[in-house]
Amino acid sequence: MKRAGLLALVIALSAGPAAAGDVQVAVAANFTEPAKAIAVAFQRKTGHTVTQSFGPTGGFYSQIQNGAPFEVFLSADRDRPTRLESEGHGVKGTRFVYAYGALVLWSATPGFVDAKGAVLKGRYDHIAIADPASAPYGVAAVETLKKMGLYEQIAPKIVRGVSIAQAYTFVSTGAAELGFVALSQVVHEKGGSRWVVPKSYYTPIDQQAILLKPGEKDPAAKAYLDFLRSPQALAIIKSYGYEVK
Repeated sequence: MKRAGLLALVIALSAGPAAAGDVQVAVAANFTEPAKAIAVAFQRKTGHTVTQSFGPTGGFYSQIQNGAPFEVFLSADRDRPTRLESEGHGVKGTRFVYAYGALVLWSATPGFVDAKGAVLKGRYDHIAIADPASAPYGVAAVETLKKMGLYEQIAPKIVRGVSIAQAYTFVSTGAAELGFVALSQVVHEKGGSRWVVPKSYYTPIDQQAILLKPGEKDPAAKAYLDFLRSPQALAIIKSYGYEVK
């Protein structure tokens, strides 16, 4: 009996956490890198794994409305999670701001973007932004240009990425000389040049998370959202240039 009991204990320990699960998370493109780091830390702490999809907030909103099996949504705004909650796709009372985003005018070319964004009035052929129809950072870019009285002048030069990730790619590859991207995408870039746009130029980018209906009874999904608010996760988020509460 003693040997049998010992064998059972060894098997239980070697099997890992009994309640370990996998969380399906839809992640706004601007939050790609911190989300990857958070997933690693979450798995180490809980044993749960995270399957993540990255893309534009508006695209995920439509997919969730049409029954996509995501359990958690990390949006780039507060509007879509609010609507999902009211439409019955999100679990009431689970919404919260996980990060406050910042907009940056960025170029891969050192010295091209000055400290006040005056380059916008200069000579260039293309400027990249995320599509405002699906990406809150694209909305912020348009608001910034209008605030500066430059939108009509610059509009013919704008190239739109389906997400902020594609807008970044346009600039990083030289397809556009400069572009509006998320601070999180370039905060660790050693080269290039940038102007951090004043927050007063655009509507605050309050990025909200919400538990979706498919994850309502999943302990792993709830644990993920709890972890997202932990000091460990908040430290990761701040390291990518976001503000947190």
